Amino acid sequence: MINTKDITFSYGKETAFAFPDIQCRDGEAILITGGSGKGKTTLLHLLGGLLRPQSGAIQVNNTDIGALSEKKLDHFRGENIGLVLQQSHFIESFSVLENVALASWLATGKQRIEKAKSLLKHLDLEKQMHKLPSQLSIGQQQRVSIARALINEPKVLLADEPTSSLDDENAFKVADLLGNLSKEFQSALVIVTHDSRLKQRFTNQISLS
Repeated sequence: MINTKDITFSYGKETAFAFPDIQCRDGEAILITGGSGKGKTTLLHLLGGLLRPQSGAIQVNNTDIGALSEKKLDHFRGENIGLVLQQSHFIESFSVLENVALASWLATGKQRIEKAKSLLKHLDLEKQMHKLPSQLSIGQQQRVSIARALINEPKVLLADEPTSSLDDENAFKVADLLGNLSKEFQSALVIVTHDSRLKQRFTNQISLS
């Protein structure tokens, strides 16, 4: 679950954002849209604890993440927040399976290999799990990113422009996949995007202006 109240953020004096309040319960999805420079990625990074707000409060799974120390926030993020970022940031010398399992090791100290295999099979990537990320299509890499984000069964799943580089068919597949996985894993899903195609898939929407 995500709850925000009166959050603001600024990059120096020139660029300041005041964001609308957000409520997203377990298994629900919110689509956050807006043009370039409206703060979509900034908002996502605030929700994920990658940035701290200048004012206001962000609660994730009933925890005020702004009150956590950096060390506790890192630990909390690893256990509770799954991130699907625009850049995948794979370790290119690791296989797909190793990249997904690494996310569990970083969060818990244990490599959940069988869980990683199960997720990759679930996302129709069974035949790709021993390949290098560079050997995959963009759509397949996006699904690997989703598997990596889900490995620790997060309470919150945050996706930044997950379909921007995909054609219509794959964009709708990824959108449906994220929505279905959110319900299946009972994760609150927040997608930030300028991709108008996704408006057809999510009824709960917030537009940043």
